Amino acid sequence: MRLFIAEKPSLARAIADALPGSGKKETGCIRFASGDVVSWCIGHLLEQADPDAYDPAFKRWSHDHLPIIPRQWQWVPRKQVAGQLSVLRKLVKEADQLVHAGDPDREGQLLVDEVIAYLKVPKAKKAATQRLLIADLNQAAVERSLRQLKPNADFQPLSTSALARSRADWLYGINLTRAMTLQGKVAGYQGVLSIGRVQTPVLGLVVGRDDSIEAFVSKPYYEVIALLETDQGERFNAKWIPSEACEPWLDDQGRNLSLPLAQNVVQRVSFKPASVTRLEQKAINQPAPLPHSLSSLQMDANRAFGMSAQQVLDTAQSLYETHKAITYPRSDSRHLPAEHFAEATAVTKAIEPSLSNLNHTGFSDTGGRLNLKQKSKAWNDAKVGAHHAIIPTQRNLTRLNADELKVYSLVCRNYLAQFMPVWKKLDTKVEVTIENGLFRASQTDTHDLGWKALFPSARNKDDATTDSTTAPPLPPLKEGQPLQSLQANCQEKHTTPPKPFTEATLLAAMTGISRFVSDASLKSILKETDGLGTEATRAGIIELLFKRGFLQRQGKNIHATQAGKTLIHALPERITQPDLTARWESVLGDIAGKKARYEDLMGPLEVGLGELCGQLRTVVPTGLAGLGKKPGKGFGRKRKPRKTAKKATTCRPNS
Repeated sequence: MRLFIAEKPSLARAIADALPGSGKKETGCIRFASGDVVSWCIGHLLEQADPDAYDPAFKRWSHDHLPIIPRQWQWVPRKQVAGQLSVLRKLVKEADQLVHAGDPDREGQLLVDEVIAYLKVPKAKKAATQRLLIADLNQAAVERSLRQLKPNADFQPLSTSALARSRADWLYGINLTRAMTLQGKVAGYQGVLSIGRVQTPVLGLVVGRDDSIEAFVSKPYYEVIALLETDQGERFNAKWIPSEACEPWLDDQGRNLSLPLAQNVVQRVSFKPASVTRLEQKAINQPAPLPHSLSSLQMDANRAFGMSAQQVLDTAQSLYETHKAITYPRSDSRHLPAEHFAEATAVTKAIEPSLSNLNHTGFSDTGGRLNLKQKSKAWNDAKVGAHHAIIPTQRNLTRLNADELKVYSLVCRNYLAQFMPVWKKLDTKVEVTIENGLFRASQTDTHDLGWKALFPSARNKDDATTDSTTAPPLPPLKEGQPLQSLQANCQEKHTTPPKPFTEATLLAAMTGISRFVSDASLKSILKETDGLGTEATRAGIIELLFKRGFLQRQGKNIHATQAGKTLIHALPERITQPDLTARWESVLGDIAGKKARYEDLMGPLEVGLGELCGQLRTVVPTGLAGLGKKPGKGFGRKRKPRKTAKKATTCRPNS
């Protein structure tokens, strides 16, 4: 008997549909006459045991217990899905061969591996377990995957990485949350002050941005605009670029803060001869943006439709599981396997009937310019990991709700753009000298929209753009060409505060976290990693901060609440900054890539927890007095240990 263990029922149904013969539905599984059986998990069937599973005294929150570090880790069954775990226990004993069919990422790998370990599968059977990787739930794609089973042992590093993440999160969250919540109680805060390795730095990003906005004081600065004329009477504008001699009057962005200086420049350059001292024209053929990863899809949907990151994830999951209209959505890749290029005709044919339905979502049709023989840089095996970019499947569009249609349109658009002509534009940069002063003008002219025709909102913003100082457009110019300066003018402008985060820009900050890291060596490392959190967790982290009352929405903008601000201001900087947590992601990636060990993450963490807990014991967040809800049951009280704690099973780091 061969037993397939899928991550969820929808994936199990797709596997059953692709197996030969007709399966018979039984409780918790589908059985075939061939001997194959398909069963499933329902997300994680197991969870980390609570602290009191290790010692009943830990039920009461106390600084004296911290840090809590289990010596033998324990899993306990989740009560809501205990019945399915019992089904799997029976089937695993019957099976001669196990096939792991978790999602193709590190969390999906652990989700089934932890069940196999918990059920104490014999060593030989465990070693012979195979791995089924499915990124597309359509029958033809699943059938292809069934012919390409791999040894599950090859994916052990992914599982170890996910296990290290799970345990490290438990240690960090349990210990620091207890320490800070106890101090919040001292300050009069009647609630839980949760700390997390990702959530707290994310909150720190928002608080830091809000603080910058609140502290911002607008200052005037002054630009000088020269009006220039050619011998043929054509006119254009150019902006003064202050020289090094002007540095005492410039801010850190090179803007001139002195009105008298600007007025002096106006007087000196008006009605004077000028000349073109430098002319640079560059023809640019810009390729289309790559197909979407989850983060890029979430950013685009937030900008275009105001959808939250969690909404996009839930919608994409529905498109994948229910409609089978897109490939696996929790992907961090924007590239495709080379073999997928052969499917372009079939995928495009499946999309075409849907194009008319997509027009109202901002989608624009291809204008008959698709070239399905054109192979963009998206197809690159070297840049595809456990999963590839999110693309449409060969399934014809089914009935979709409004949100599904919006997300589907964005997935289709980026896929079709791979077969569109490049965006052809001409960038012109001009430098003009007037009385030894430097003036610049620039302009971009589009010659062929190409793929940009599919992106009407971006097209309106970028098409034929010019520098703010170049109205009217630049005339034809040559290097060395004499000009005449007419009346220059001084323009007063004002510095503007940083913009509040939106979900799109917060996701961008999480993925490009190196921009917010001060450590130069770590910054360079982080440019090569996924950033803060993962594709699958970022939406949940942001949503969690809203649910816990640390963030709030104001239209599209995100701001910290008073509780969120006070918490961040009270915490030691190393807890609120992304440096430490981003380093974790780097190590986790190395574990998954066989470049590091489980102990490389857990060892330093366990050593540092005692110091962190001791440091938090000295913090009293007085600004939280009177905020928050009363603590739930178990806070500072003794209760009987949960019965589930007795069912805990020990597991080793390499399980």
